[in-house]
Parts: sequence; C-alpha cells; structure tokens
Amino acid sequence: MTTKLIGIKEFRQNISDFTQKAQKGNERYIIMNRNKPLFELKPFKEDQDLEDIFADIIVAKEDVKKGRVYSQEDILAEFA
Repeated sequence: MTTKLIGIKEFRQNISDFTQKAQKGNERYIIMNRNKPLFELKPFKEDQDLEDIFADIIVAKEDVKKGRVYSQEDILAEFA
C-alpha cells in the first residue's frame, strides 16, 4: 500500500476522487493541515467485515484503559 500526503484543502475539493483512488489503487492518504497530520484515509481489506472492526475497537479501548499506549513522541523516538 502506498502512502501519500495531501493538504486538507485539496482533499476537501476532491474527496470523491481520493476515495475512489484509495479503493481502486489500494492507496492510503494522510490528510495534513499546516504540516500536521489530521487523519488518514485508507480502504478496508476485502475480507474485513464490521464485526472484525468492532472487535479491534474493543481491544483498543481495553489497551487504553490498561495504559498500553504509546505517544507520538515515543513512536518517533523508537524510529529515529
């Protein structure tokens, strides 16, 4: 999967194009505002269904409750 950075204005003006490109080309977009990432747009895997997604969310919430999280600084330090 390729990752591309785009500005929020460009994304807002071409949202339908980016969603189609993400699905067809298996691309991920990081939407930026003033050089800060806001969110990402990426397609679901073909075999992924909502039950799997909800299960992942439940696991993630439990991780947060138990303090098993990493800050952005921790991650950047790990890969720097």
